[in-house]
Amino acid sequence: MTKPNSSPTIIETDPAVREKLERFADMKFGLMIHWGPYSVWGAVESWPICDAEPYGRDRLPAWEQSGKDVEAFMEAYLALNRQFHPTRFEPDQWARIAADAGMKYLVFTTKHHDGFCMFDTGQTDYRTTHPSCPFHHSAKADVTGVLFDAFRQHDFKIGVYFSKADWHHPDYWNPEHPRLAREANYDPTEHPAQWARYVDFVHKQIEELMTAYGPVEILWLDSDWVRPPREDIDMPRLAAMARKHQPGLIIVDRAVGGRYENYRTPEQTVPETFLEGVWESCITMGEQWSFNPADKYKSARNLIHTLIRIVARGGNLLLNVGPGPDGRLPREAQQRLSEIGRWLGVNAEAVYGTRSIRPYEHNNVYLTQRDETLYLILLAGQDAALPPSDLTVPIIEGAKTVRMLGADEPVRWKTGPAGLAVSVPETIRHSPPCEHAWTFALTGARTRDVERTT
Repeated sequence: MTKPNSSPTIIETDPAVREKLERFADMKFGLMIHWGPYSVWGAVESWPICDAEPYGRDRLPAWEQSGKDVEAFMEAYLALNRQFHPTRFEPDQWARIAADAGMKYLVFTTKHHDGFCMFDTGQTDYRTTHPSCPFHHSAKADVTGVLFDAFRQHDFKIGVYFSKADWHHPDYWNPEHPRLAREANYDPTEHPAQWARYVDFVHKQIEELMTAYGPVEILWLDSDWVRPPREDIDMPRLAAMARKHQPGLIIVDRAVGGRYENYRTPEQTVPETFLEGVWESCITMGEQWSFNPADKYKSARNLIHTLIRIVARGGNLLLNVGPGPDGRLPREAQQRLSEIGRWLGVNAEAVYGTRSIRPYEHNNVYLTQRDETLYLILLAGQDAALPPSDLTVPIIEGAKTVRMLGADEPVRWKTGPAGLAVSVPETIRHSPPCEHAWTFALTGARTRDVERTT
């Protein structure tokens, strides 16, 4: 992953893309998967081989075993494909777990910066389907293909993550030159033929992904440093080719801004304020994007509250999981996803297909809106297991009806100068419809600035 900047996007004019962006904004909750041979070591994906930014390298036993020799370490890392053999990989199970969690779309790392391809490319031997990878014998060796097929069976929309940089390719990191940064280790303007070969390689791989793997909703391009003027991969031609095969394709040339960043992707953060346009926060369930056997996972409450904050501010949550080297989703990840799914099973109508409404939030109450219904989502306090007896929301005026999602018994409520006051019956309080956050649906209500209530 790379850190996005704040470059503004350009409003898309293609009606097919605009339609898909509107549907994307309805989905709210997606699954991101970082998976590759790096999971064998439990390593940070790709970055340990980048001398300038070797994230996680120092904690790997292989770094000590290589005598802290960069070349020996890189050779060992790039040979992990010869150990990648996820015999317990069950794509249907992954899809079922994600569907039960309430997720609606998938973004899968078909290739990260290290260049290993999780799809059946014809452009390199460095792939799951090549005989150098022991998993190539499996009927599931074309990981991207079987994953996409499995997730489509559960009505998921498909996103292709693809790194524009490729640290394995000799026309990006030339083995004859020092590797001093994440960028190409030569000046493409001084070696135009070499760079042209690399651009051709990238375009051919993306064309494979756009033609051999069924309907694709999103092309999610990482490596923001691969951009003009230094590393121009001809995005206009690439985008035209991709959309020829996938009409209306959403393209996310992330952190670059401009024509080919159809939506923004804040990383590991929830924006503090409303962002104009379509956006998605990509956030890890643990601390690492890829599998780490010692990872520390966020609580289900933390993740549910994060989803609520993002949706109230107008975005989607793309929640990342790193599968293990045997192909299983970590037990902790499965537990968190199951708990999120139970919450969404009660509160779905306040999340999917909603839009943000000013002032978005007040204290621990967050707002969403669908048509004429306004939703107030109350986050539980740190140690609270039950909803409060009484709730006052000063940013609400007027209401015709108020109901609590998942509760059969009606709540008591009134509106006045102090805003909306809701009383929750004790029978509901002691047997609430869900944990972590509770939702009230209002008709005939309006929002007002909190300053007007003071």
